[in-house]
Amino acid sequence: MSQKNPHLPSCIPVPISEDVLKELVEKAKDWAIMHGAAMRSKACFSEDSLNFAPFVLLPSTFPSKEFRRAVEVQIILNELVHRVAHNREFLTTTLKETIQVDEFTGNLFKIYETVQDEGVTQRVALGLLRSDYMIHSEYANHIKQVEINTIASSFGGIATSLPRFHRYVLQELGCFEHIQNLPENNALAGLCQGMLEAWKIYGDPKAVILFIVEDVTYNICDQRLHEFKIRELNPHVKVIRRTLTQVGDNGSLNSNNELIIDGLVVSVIYFRAGYEPGHYPSKKEWDARLLMERSQAIKSPSIQYHLAGTKKVQQALAKSGILELFLTEAKKIESVRDIFTGLYGLDFDEFGDQAVQMALNEPDRFVLKPQREGGGNNFYGSEVREVMLQMKDSRERTAWILMERILPPLSTGYIVRPAGSNPPPLCEMVSELGIFGVIIGDSEKILVNKQVGHMLRTKVSTANEGGVAAGLGALDSPYLID
Repeated sequence: MSQKNPHLPSCIPVPISEDVLKELVEKAKDWAIMHGAAMRSKACFSEDSLNFAPFVLLPSTFPSKEFRRAVEVQIILNELVHRVAHNREFLTTTLKETIQVDEFTGNLFKIYETVQDEGVTQRVALGLLRSDYMIHSEYANHIKQVEINTIASSFGGIATSLPRFHRYVLQELGCFEHIQNLPENNALAGLCQGMLEAWKIYGDPKAVILFIVEDVTYNICDQRLHEFKIRELNPHVKVIRRTLTQVGDNGSLNSNNELIIDGLVVSVIYFRAGYEPGHYPSKKEWDARLLMERSQAIKSPSIQYHLAGTKKVQQALAKSGILELFLTEAKKIESVRDIFTGLYGLDFDEFGDQAVQMALNEPDRFVLKPQREGGGNNFYGSEVREVMLQMKDSRERTAWILMERILPPLSTGYIVRPAGSNPPPLCEMVSELGIFGVIIGDSEKILVNKQVGHMLRTKVSTANEGGVAAGLGALDSPYLID
């Protein structure tokens, strides 16, 4: 066994016999579709059909101590992001180089400066966050943070059904005693209650919640599950879905700076799009983002929360002495510092030059990350060296960060994909845990701060990226072991 890649045990012995496996996979596919663990096909898109979302047949083992650590640190991370988002000096200083070479982050920052200079209309912000981790086998199997997502933190909806799915699978296999190792997951209800709390704070019983969505939505079930859950939790609250283009065409502010869309007052805006340049094909979409930011609507995320989630800010927070600017208790600071892996800026200074040299000397040790969400943007291994050689003397490098590569333990299992083979092959996999948090507050006080649930994404061990929506990862749930 490689020292760098130890194996976690499977939740039950594998392989499963072929006849049992084939029948189980057929049932599992139907269970997934019939319970909303599904997506629209990118290959054969139709609004009238669904494929099941890729899933891992058996739940993947995860150390229970590290799962609890991730859960417990979430409310501290919520507070940290909230305080960072409300510190103009820190955001401005941290992003000053990046916004000059990264047009997308620069455009976000222009909106931020505009509303700050005009005076923020809606002081209350809603954070629906997800902090992602991998187990690092070189650090005694401790969790290390991959990133924190402050915009479009997806899969809270579908992930909620995954423990039920895996309970069903284990029951089918007669493994009833294993079910107690699957933790409850209430991410969907928790995230939706956060939106409803913000709706209540807004104070207009006739106002609607607006979901900002892509022109074409593949991950429809995850989004609709949120919409339907809101209606279930409060039947009087209406959700509308609009693209940034539609807001640009039909949105306006009234004399009280309330956002009006097609005659409806918007109380809360939940961004499921707006995190990548492709969502802004023209000036109209950027104007729509500014219009919403100027409005009374409570936003998830507000523009400052969006900026607080950039990779550059994440890297800056890992510097010595920075956490102390935002957190006062030593125990909180230590618990956050404990989950950070090595993060390095690429500014044109002594430290940036050292980071460039480290990447050139040992590219396999690092991941090169831009200021982007949505998966598929990072560079690994030999690519790190190639890209660094191209930009080491260019200002462009300041838009990127260098992160120490996390070396997770392997697990063995079956990944089931639409149009995949049945029986699926047994493969080696690695997993990434996401913990959801909800925070509501303004610069003076925090009104709500909760950890609300989790998700697990798993991919074959040879794949670098692991996004489910991007087509590389598979939905999973943790099977907790001591």
